Amino acid sequence: MDLQKKLEILSGAAKYDASCSSSGSSRKNVNGGLGNNQSSGICHSWSDDGRCISLLKILLTNICTYNCVYCVNRATNDIPRASFTPEEIVDLTINFYRRNYIEGLFLSSAIIRNPDYTMELMLKTVRKLRIEHKFNGYIHLKAIPGTDSALIAEAGQYVDRMSVNIELPSNDSLKLLAPQKKKESIIKPMGFINSKILESNEVGRFYKKPKKLFVPGGQSTQLIVGATPDHDFNILKLTQGLYRRFQLKRVYYSAYVPVLSHPNLPAVARPPLQREHRLYQADWLLRFYGFKAEELLDDNHVNFSSDIDPKSDWAIRNIHLFPIEINTADYELLIRVPGIGVLSARRIINARKMCSLGYEHLKKIGVVLKRARHFITCRGKYYGEIGMNELLIRNFLTDKPVNLQEQNSDWQQLSIFSHIADSNILENNSLLLS
Repeated sequence: MDLQKKLEILSGAAKYDASCSSSGSSRKNVNGGLGNNQSSGICHSWSDDGRCISLLKILLTNICTYNCVYCVNRATNDIPRASFTPEEIVDLTINFYRRNYIEGLFLSSAIIRNPDYTMELMLKTVRKLRIEHKFNGYIHLKAIPGTDSALIAEAGQYVDRMSVNIELPSNDSLKLLAPQKKKESIIKPMGFINSKILESNEVGRFYKKPKKLFVPGGQSTQLIVGATPDHDFNILKLTQGLYRRFQLKRVYYSAYVPVLSHPNLPAVARPPLQREHRLYQADWLLRFYGFKAEELLDDNHVNFSSDIDPKSDWAIRNIHLFPIEINTADYELLIRVPGIGVLSARRIINARKMCSLGYEHLKKIGVVLKRARHFITCRGKYYGEIGMNELLIRNFLTDKPVNLQEQNSDWQQLSIFSHIADSNILENNSLLLS
């Protein structure tokens, strides 16, 4: 099979892996070297510092000994198969870089023979790039679950980021859809990578020019959403635990793509992209807004609403905490207001040191007033038009018609002539009875 056909097959097979965004590594070029991971290049993936990095995203092979029900590369699936040699991947990466097509490499693989054999081939590839060709661009390597720790330890010296995909959020899900995978074989390398990162960072503090860091861009993982009955609350609690235990840079969510038909898989017509989006929004709240999974969801409210974002949903369900005064609320409370982000909250804190803020100032600061006005006061004045009513605010934020009379069947329009009408009715009734 020619190289072009292999590239077509193995780049297509890699598209289902979402955890390939690059992150804050800054590997510099050296004399006689090729490439760097600095702020230049044609870009497709976002880095930790806000820039984009284009990556050659491929599999080493899509020949797999595992038979995971949800995976397009499963052993029993009838698809074209191909494998790269380490030398072919090196040549592709170097040639694409020289043409300015890419700035780095994302390399993953199906399991060929066994995890150790697969990892050895991937290690050989990145070693050739770094040592023989002095390639200093970005490399993201997928660590294979079940691999010997020594292989991961060596690979971590050459790459900028590693990821170990959990994919399914519970033991029951693994048993149902991926019986050859075990939770321990996934968690163990994640713990090992984290310990090596912490060790490398600690040693680096004692050097004026630190030695080469172990996986300087950190590690990430991916969860598949919608392939199992697991609800959002379980997924979010798992995410929270991963961030706390392994200090992950990112947890990526991938909406289940119905590429195969199987009794254990849900019968869905399209990927649950809205659900994926809500989980990303909630993930952002966990990482940057100080929320906990148990605040956003609970046993009585296990899935996010498709109509409203998680932050607004939390605020409406906790309406007793609002409204807050813009000129006195602390930063932690400000960022919990729908429509106020991290940047706008900092601007409010800084601006109110100079003067008391009015409603007209908030739009200039960057506050989304359509949402925020229902939860704040400015100089003691409340600007929401519908009061602190949970249902009315929810309808307003989801662009549903707000009808006060329908919300309360006992509500009646007051009339200055109501007492006159009542006396006329009584008079007419008395005439009929007489």
